[in-house]
Amino acid sequence: MTTTTPGTAEVELVIGGMTCASCAARIEKKLNRMDGVEATVNYAAEKARVTFREDVAVRELIATVEATGYTAREPEPPARAESPGGEGGSAQEDDGLGPLRQRLVTSVVLAVPVIVMAMVPAVQFEYWQWLSLTLAAPVVTYAAWPFHKAAFTNARHGAATMDTLISVGTSAAFLWSVWALFFGTAGEPGMTHPFELTIARSDGAGNIYLEAAAGVTAFILAGRYFEARSKRRAGAALKALLELGAKDVTVLRADGGEHTIPTAELTVGDRFLVRPGEKIATDGIVVEGTSAVDASMLTGESVPVEVVVGDSVTGATINAGGRLVVEATRVGADTQLARMAQLVQDAQNGKAAAQRLADRISAVFVPVVIALALGTLGFWLGNGAGLTAAFTAAVAVLIIACPCALGLATPTALMVGTGRGAQLGILIKGPEVLESTRRADTIVLDKTGTVTTGRMALRAVHTADTTDEAEALRLAGALEHSSEHPIARAVADAARSKLGSLPTPEDFANVPGLGVQGVVDGHAVLVGREQLLAEWAIRLPTDLEQARAGAEAAGHTAITVAWDGQAHAVLEIADAVKDTSGEAIDRLRALGLTPILLTGDNRAVADSVAREVGITPENVIAEVLPQDKVDVVKRLQSEGRTVAMAGDGVNDAAALAQADLGLAMGTGTDAAIEAGDLTLVRGDLRTAADAIRLARRTLTTIRTNLFWAFAYNVAALPLAAAGLLNPMIAGAAMAFSSVFVVGNSLRLRSFRATA
Repeated sequence: MTTTTPGTAEVELVIGGMTCASCAARIEKKLNRMDGVEATVNYAAEKARVTFREDVAVRELIATVEATGYTAREPEPPARAESPGGEGGSAQEDDGLGPLRQRLVTSVVLAVPVIVMAMVPAVQFEYWQWLSLTLAAPVVTYAAWPFHKAAFTNARHGAATMDTLISVGTSAAFLWSVWALFFGTAGEPGMTHPFELTIARSDGAGNIYLEAAAGVTAFILAGRYFEARSKRRAGAALKALLELGAKDVTVLRADGGEHTIPTAELTVGDRFLVRPGEKIATDGIVVEGTSAVDASMLTGESVPVEVVVGDSVTGATINAGGRLVVEATRVGADTQLARMAQLVQDAQNGKAAAQRLADRISAVFVPVVIALALGTLGFWLGNGAGLTAAFTAAVAVLIIACPCALGLATPTALMVGTGRGAQLGILIKGPEVLESTRRADTIVLDKTGTVTTGRMALRAVHTADTTDEAEALRLAGALEHSSEHPIARAVADAARSKLGSLPTPEDFANVPGLGVQGVVDGHAVLVGREQLLAEWAIRLPTDLEQARAGAEAAGHTAITVAWDGQAHAVLEIADAVKDTSGEAIDRLRALGLTPILLTGDNRAVADSVAREVGITPENVIAEVLPQDKVDVVKRLQSEGRTVAMAGDGVNDAAALAQADLGLAMGTGTDAAIEAGDLTLVRGDLRTAADAIRLARRTLTTIRTNLFWAFAYNVAALPLAAAGLLNPMIAGAAMAFSSVFVVGNSLRLRSFRATA
């Protein structure tokens, strides 16, 4: 249980006994009738997310669910729910499918001969109808028992669900057949009747519908079984995400010794060892060692990232290189992995607007269908048809109208779509986000940390005619290596990357606000602004002066390098544009979005970055104060645009929340991630395009599912009422509709990121 707003709490209950969307709608309705309670019940996930006042006890919520005819409990803690090695979860899942599988096998083995004898007159021997009764009886009683039990439970509570339709339909077909065999003419030796797809008019005394009773049960059980398996596969991505974390960790004691403990026992501040090939146990900071970290399982990014002392690492990633000592900074539910899993679960438990409409329809659908079946019975009788024809049409209406597909349309697509997104480093916060991705026509991109790396980097080295570029970089890098300034760090990193080791300065001094000076390999070196050189009466030659002016005109920082009394080079420093940003802009534009660059930097810097990534000058908004970013988003919205925004900083959080669709870069701050609707675990802007594609495809899948479910019932009910569908064919079609919806949702598992 968690506390949300003051005075309220939230709990997730595991619901048992639901068999269709009508069940979920009933539970939701009962819970929401409680004072101070708001509940959402997810049929596919078999969970209820309940927000309630703190004066309401969880046991009262559970009692309400149980009084409705279902079971409810709080989820077990992970430590108890999972056995070592993760085997317990698999066994538990298998146990859940076991009884259903047993009933399905029984029904198929016994129902197939019954169906064959009814469909093929050539095999109808003298007493075939009595063998059919013998085989069909266990199917309608034992195999169909869950339907009868649920129908009885619902009847006790004055409700009707799809189980009511199945139970009434199969029982009626079976009891009619028993009556015809014992009291009609159907039991006479040598009786035969052909199999027909449509309903024939007769008095019914010689007609039996054992194939309908047994066949419908077998078909619907098959649909339930494959639906249950598919639902389990739909949630597999989230389960895999939860199981990514390391189970054990080697902690370093104060005396230098090592001991292994369960990861759950780690506390903030603990230092733990990560050997090559091991998973990093939790989020932390590297305090010893260097290595490459493979984050592909968590972010989908295939290239390992180099980490050194002071770098942050994420739990569940793999140490692919050297030995690391990491200090834990986040444990348990605060880790990035746990927060990702929670975001995915929250999204799966939500409902899109279209599904809320489907739920309302499902809640009243069953009573309407029962009334329609009775109306069908009366209509056929009133038009002079035989009792058996009227009865068969009514049974077909009952069986084909089950609203199962309606209840599965949205949850299964959300489960698969959000689960697949989590595997690719894309976290969708909720189903309402899907609508926003479809409508968005403008995307505002924060510059620093989103389009650019957020780190200063050496962009160019301009040298005087007689100066060697490597020598200029070597001397400047050696001196800047002793400084902690971001610009100095950019020069030193570039020099070390290109040249390897650097000499150690023999003398070093920092000149505040201007640069650094010192002696390197016997040379008196100055690195800094032009004013620093002016203090030593050193002037820039014409070509270097032009290079400096050009760099500053582009919004870059120009650093001059001089030694032995002469200026030899100008280093051009700027916040580096990410290698993939230009490609990402093209992909966003291809999705129908107009990219707009937003930054607090000056116009020259903004225009330079925009040119590099392909954003036109009219779509650049520069020199914006952090607090004014919200106003920019509001202004664009007032122009009739539906605005998406991508950002990563604290100063972006309010604008992300204001935007119709907020995309938070997972490499950014917690505030930005909390405010976003979509979280991109990687810092690659191309993932934003993938996220929008995935969200739109998930929404399309939901709509396809709902269309199929609605169209199926709208088309099938009149056919059944008109006597154009044999009840067994109706049962098969109903089962297929649910399997189709789940199968269509599972296609989202094949979604591929282009990044």
